[in-house]
Formats: sequence, structure tokens, C-alpha cells
Amino acid sequence: MIISIASGKGGTGKTTVATNLALSVPHARILDCDVEEPNAHIFLKPEIKEKVPVFIPVPKIDKERCNGCGRCKEVCVYNALAVLKNDVLVFSELCHGCGACAYFCPQKAITEVNKEIGVIETGNSRTSWGGDLEFIHGKLNIGQAMSPPLIRAVKKYIDPAGVNIIDAPPGTSCPVIESVKGSDFCILVTEPTPFGLNDLILAVEVLRKLTIPFGVVINRSDLGDRKTDDYCRKENIAVLMRIPFEKEIAAAYSRGMTIVEVLPHYRERFQAMFEMIRDGKKK
Repeated sequence: MIISIASGKGGTGKTTVATNLALSVPHARILDCDVEEPNAHIFLKPEIKEKVPVFIPVPKIDKERCNGCGRCKEVCVYNALAVLKNDVLVFSELCHGCGACAYFCPQKAITEVNKEIGVIETGNSRTSWGGDLEFIHGKLNIGQAMSPPLIRAVKKYIDPAGVNIIDAPPGTSCPVIESVKGSDFCILVTEPTPFGLNDLILAVEVLRKLTIPFGVVINRSDLGDRKTDDYCRKENIAVLMRIPFEKEIAAAYSRGMTIVEVLPHYRERFQAMFEMIRDGKKK
């Protein structure tokens, strides 16, 4: 089962929900796909056992064979190539590594070379139930603009037979869609504020377009107003859990600790939410 954790905006508590859920479900694994700013490791403190570089193929032009026909530019939907009078420029930061330019080049003047975009780190974290939590995250190299290829590489570590918790990037752009795509269920984390509700509505529209079942967790639920609850009720969206604004939770977060470490009774609440999602998928 694949459960992704997303949010329309940053700072809502998405990683908080992802890490605590992963620690509450026996034999789960967590995949931090927020590769531009991964932070699940701060709370889970994994022992990293393996580091694997990730590459994408980018075009290399053989100027002796190239006749400047411009076919490569025509087939590149990402505008990663520019054909000038006496040269072809490659903008590798825009390249998605699809290989279309090399495939369609009439002169066979394009080959592909590997460009490193980031690294995947894997390891294990100890849990309160005595077992190990499998941990995987991606780290995009500084200066790289394209995170979806690295996110796809992280998702190759999904175990089809197990429970996979995906911590997605914030927002509703391409990295988020790449992260939640293929999920059996998505948890949207929000907060009861005007900004939180506005971005929740955007995230709901995205998931409905992707036809991914979803529910909402309201973090800091006793702050703000009731408009988020009213919206969920009106749209028939299940509120899976409410996490109040508590001093103990805020203090634990500031020390890089999870909720279930300092307030063990929350583990039952996260387990109940998981069972609600799992049983709902069986129906």
C-alpha cells in the first residue's frame, strides 16, 4: 500500500504527519520525496547504509555531423535546445532526459551522456515498537532545477508488498504530482487559516484530477477558524485526524523529536488513522 502525505503549502506539518505515521505502522518504510529540502531524517535519525548517485541522460552534440536542421529543437517540448546559425546550444538544466532529440536526429549527431543530479540515501531508524523503519530519501544537488527525475528514482524503492509512506514536497506543482502519482491514498495536511484553506482547495482539485482517494488532517486544529471544517463538510471530505496546538508537541519539534516519542498515546491515534485508510481501501 502506498500512502502519500501532501499539502498545498509548506509549514502545515506534512513531515510531522509522515514521520509519526511511519513510526506507528509496524514494518513500514518512509520515502522522503521532498528532494529539494528533505527533512524527515532530522526526526527519524536513520543510520545511513548506502548512498547511490542518480543521473539523467543529457544530449551531447557532434558538431561535425550536425547540419543545423533544427529537428532536435522541434521535438524537445522542454525547450532544452536552441539551434543557432553555426551551433546547437544545450540547456541541461531544462532537460528531462527523455531522449527524443537523439532518437529523431536525422544525422545521428546526438549522443547522451550522464549528468549527476543528486543522490539517494537509504538506511534504518529504530522505532518505539522495537523494529526497524526502512528509510529512503533523495537529495537534489545544489543548482539543479529538475527534481522529478530524482523523485522517480526514490520511488523505485517502493515495496509493493508493504506499507510505503511518501513524504511529498509542498505545493501543487510537478514535483508534488510526481510524488503522489500511483498512491493508493493521499493525506492532505492543512491548518485552519485562510492561507491553509486556500492551498488545501488547490491540492484537493489536483487529487481529484488524478483520481487519488484522499482525506484531511488538520494540524494546530484549535487555532484559526472553522472554515476548513465547513469546507470539508461541504465537499464530503473526511477529516481523518485533528492535532491540537500543544506545547509538548511544539517543544518536541524544536528538538527534532516526533510526537509519538514524547506523547506515546498519539501512536494509537496514528494507527487508527492508518486502519481507517486501509479498511476504506478494502471496501
